[in-house]
Amino acid sequence: MARRKKGDSGHGPYADLENELGEHIRDMVVEKLAEKAAKRDRRTAKGRMQAEAIDLLTERLSSLDFWTRLPPGERRTRISREELAAAAVRIADTEGFAALSMRRLASEVDVGTMTLYHYVHNKDELLTLLFDAVMSEVTFPEDAALPDEWRPALVAIAMRSREVIMRHPWMFDIADDPPIGPNTVRHFDQTLRALSNLPLPLGEKLDVAGLVDEFVFGFCLLERNNARAAQGMESKLRDYVSTLLETEAYPTLSAMKDELGLDRMWDELQTSVNAPDRFEKHLNLLLDGIEADLARR
Repeated sequence: MARRKKGDSGHGPYADLENELGEHIRDMVVEKLAEKAAKRDRRTAKGRMQAEAIDLLTERLSSLDFWTRLPPGERRTRISREELAAAAVRIADTEGFAALSMRRLASEVDVGTMTLYHYVHNKDELLTLLFDAVMSEVTFPEDAALPDEWRPALVAIAMRSREVIMRHPWMFDIADDPPIGPNTVRHFDQTLRALSNLPLPLGEKLDVAGLVDEFVFGFCLLERNNARAAQGMESKLRDYVSTLLETEAYPTLSAMKDELGLDRMWDELQTSVNAPDRFEKHLNLLLDGIEADLARR
């Protein structure tokens, strides 16, 4: 390419090519700068996410440490963990889970908020204490003997668990699973004790234990949510379902409505959903399946 002379206006035969080449180079530079900026942003976002994960892990480990560190001496405060737990449960029961805070708990036990932090370092530890207090009601006292046979023992544990959850339905409002506390471990230990004479290897015993626990907590969660949704809404819900069935998009329900009539169909659905023995019936169906599987072996 010929060297441009001083004072050349740049309108020679190669001017257009030079302009295109210049624009191309500028575009490449801009693109590279944009890529570098994007990489820098990704590194920053990744670093931020890693920092948040580390903070969360630190909080979780701190909550686990809650059960192993010694509480403050009597000179620093006169409140025990058991009293703190009872006060926290009392607030959640009477005022709702949303009302529970470090400040509210301190007021309930008549200590300063900063004094409370000697025992409970943060909100995660407070939730750990709260959840474990509920689990203490789920576990059986040491002097209470479980039935010897695995099925009656599992039924006893499941029934007791449901009774406790019905007393404290706000426990489902705890957003994250609190770190495992001693009473959660005790509940697990008692469940394995109930399964001790079940002729299955440990892995399958753990499957049975998890299956029953998940049924109980899942049933109670749906029961709680359905009860909230149904408050003052039954007639509106019935009308809503009736309107949906008119679209013919639900052939099975529409056929049921044609056979029974809307009133009878709705009554039978409500009778099934609200049956007082529904929990026991479903639990027994679950245990029947486990027994049938054992009989086939």
